[in-house]
Amino acid sequence: MSLIVAKDLSKTYSVGEIEVEAVKSVSFAIEPASFVSFIGPSGSGKSTLLNLIGCLDKPTSGTLTVADVVTAGLTRKEAAIFRGDNLGFIFQDFNLIPVLTVYENVEYPLLMVKNAPAEERKKRIIPLLETVGVIDQKDKYPSQISGGHKQRVAIARALVTNPRLVLADEPTANLDSKTAFKVIDIMRKMKDELGITFIFSTHDQAIVGEVETIFSLHDGVLVGITSGKGRDDV
Repeated sequence: MSLIVAKDLSKTYSVGEIEVEAVKSVSFAIEPASFVSFIGPSGSGKSTLLNLIGCLDKPTSGTLTVADVVTAGLTRKEAAIFRGDNLGFIFQDFNLIPVLTVYENVEYPLLMVKNAPAEERKKRIIPLLETVGVIDQKDKYPSQISGGHKQRVAIARALVTNPRLVLADEPTANLDSKTAFKVIDIMRKMKDELGITFIFSTHDQAIVGEVETIFSLHDGVLVGITSGKGRDDV
């Protein structure tokens, strides 16, 4: 069964007296444990789709089912609970909390969403920091570590709640190509080992070249679905 199903999904924003169709009657399905990307120029609807899938926004029309839940019917509180139970987010500007250490940044979702005991938090956080390669940075603050390390911390934070789905908006935009490939490798490892679905919104050819499926968007319309070299059968 598909993890995500969109049918005739549309999103229109009102900007003053002007209505902007950010997504126009888009239909697609994404399977569990997928590694996929939305690509297209600025204004193509990539980030809007991520926001809809992430329950940060609601469609104007059409239906969107994520993890067997029709998300448009969720209240704000229900959407927050659903995100905490199912989703992780990775942002291009990292969105780390500057006054918290690396360890505390990764711990934060467990405090806010799961309210997990300290020992359970530690059992989740330490292995993740080791996996993404920043265990030696755990007591430092974001201002004291490199961009590559910040993104690794952001990945650990996204994964610490054991999500079924991780949404990554331009996750390598602020990284050099060598670091970007390392970050992609980490995410692919998480996908293979834990069965997590990763969905990217990106311009970065480093990501486009590694995903299994590419959803191409233009002016809010889904203009193509192609297989990437990341597919096992390619």
